[in-house]
Amino acid sequence: MKMRSDQIVRGIIVVGLLLVTMMVTSEAGLLGKEETPGERFRKAIEKVRLSCESRKLAPGEVCGAVTNLKPADPLATEEGRFAHSIRIPNPVPEDSGYKPGMTPEQYFEHLCKTEAGEFIYKTVENVEGLLQLRPRENPTDYELEHLYAVEDPYGHSVGVRDHPEEYFVQPAIGKYQFLEIPLPERSRASEERMYLRFYRDKNARAGKDYQTAINGKFVRVPYVVGKVKVPSSQSRYGYTWRGVGRPHDRRLGIAGGELIILDLRTNEVLAVRRGFVRSGYMRNMTGVWWLTAQKCSKESLKTDVQFINQVLRPVLGAEER
Repeated sequence: MKMRSDQIVRGIIVVGLLLVTMMVTSEAGLLGKEETPGERFRKAIEKVRLSCESRKLAPGEVCGAVTNLKPADPLATEEGRFAHSIRIPNPVPEDSGYKPGMTPEQYFEHLCKTEAGEFIYKTVENVEGLLQLRPRENPTDYELEHLYAVEDPYGHSVGVRDHPEEYFVQPAIGKYQFLEIPLPERSRASEERMYLRFYRDKNARAGKDYQTAINGKFVRVPYVVGKVKVPSSQSRYGYTWRGVGRPHDRRLGIAGGELIILDLRTNEVLAVRRGFVRSGYMRNMTGVWWLTAQKCSKESLKTDVQFINQVLRPVLGAEER
């Protein structure tokens, strides 16, 4: 039986409407099931907790270590309290611009566009050394997959954690003549020393060499960093870091941080770098893995050392000359 042309047209229209209806219904269903990173994290933590409670643990077994972590406390240390007390020339506004219904991608792009960046107010020439006011600690794997346990995930991805002396003092990457860092509180009390000073001394580790890169080529150079515990700092300039919290940020898998460079004699803020990262979409238990989180831009990939060198321009030593 042959169908008339008008019947064929009506049939095509009906099929088309059915397909559109199915697509809209499907999309609505997906949106209804879509979770924020915060919801996914909460469910994952609860699942681990229930799993641990449902079975008998072996002697000495630790189950669900990630569930025992607490949100980072920025004011738990003297260094943290000082960092968060600093008033900078361009503080973030109280209204972050968040609007209900924003997706993680939309809010992240908004924060990167309106709040992230490098803000340099003054540069200093011929700086010999500096003070690292607040050292960074290495987070554990459990902390890196926890939505709230790390104060400044952005800073951890571009900051200096291990062997800061090799980044600031040891040529060819290191450009300064010395670096000072505060000793742990227990060491300060027992040894009556406040700081650990790394300094250049070609005889400090005679015979030891160090692999670095010069003009894009890997080379080995003499290791020239010595260290000594001292009662006081001789640095005129220093830097610290702190986390930046915005409304709804962690719930959407976003975290911010600031690096602040100071004149220690006048407490003048010389420069601030602010950046954000976004996670919550990883294929692991919690969806969070801060080390590979998305950053705002190529500028956000710049390390602490690179930014500090821009502001506190090192005096050229014999190795650099």
